[in-house]
Amino acid sequence: MYSLGLTKTLLIVGLGNVGKQYDGTRHNIGFATVDELAARQDFGQWIEKKDLKCQFTTGTIGESRVILIKPTTFMNLSGEAVQAVAHFYKIPVQYILAVHDELDIPFGQIRTRIGGSAAGHNGIKSLIQHLGEDFGRVRIGIDQENRDKRIETSDFVLTKFNSAEQAELPALLKESTAILTEYIHAGSLLQETRSFII
Repeated sequence: MYSLGLTKTLLIVGLGNVGKQYDGTRHNIGFATVDELAARQDFGQWIEKKDLKCQFTTGTIGESRVILIKPTTFMNLSGEAVQAVAHFYKIPVQYILAVHDELDIPFGQIRTRIGGSAAGHNGIKSLIQHLGEDFGRVRIGIDQENRDKRIETSDFVLTKFNSAEQAELPALLKESTAILTEYIHAGSLLQETRSFII
């Protein structure tokens, strides 16, 4: 018997910091990715949900309802927003996916995994505190091959992409959203590494 009902609700959280001064920075690649997915899939406008501590939009892809959020708590408290949305919509942790920057991965690589440690990422650390470790991650590399290692990590992640990287960003965002779309249709995350820059 054919059913029009949606089979599941998925929560995808892009990590970043709110505020114009953070737009286009490495640490905000998670925000940029969910913005791109929302635009490509014709989701509704982003809505400020103060009670859930996030910007929020939702849409349907395949047989899934997909909720996209951008926490408004700043990076190190992101777990508060994710926990609030997951609780309100009764979304189990296996249907939660975080998209975030990863300093230990070169720019031009995207890696996916389920579970694991925070690896020094304060946003992921907050999610683990509120959800446990068993959510999915799409980890987008932001490290420059020739980065000056004397620059503090906390300063580097708040810098904007250089001109060469900015030229590659559309391809990076396209590949990242393709991974998210595959995840939504499959309902599971493939453990893999993708490099798109030739």
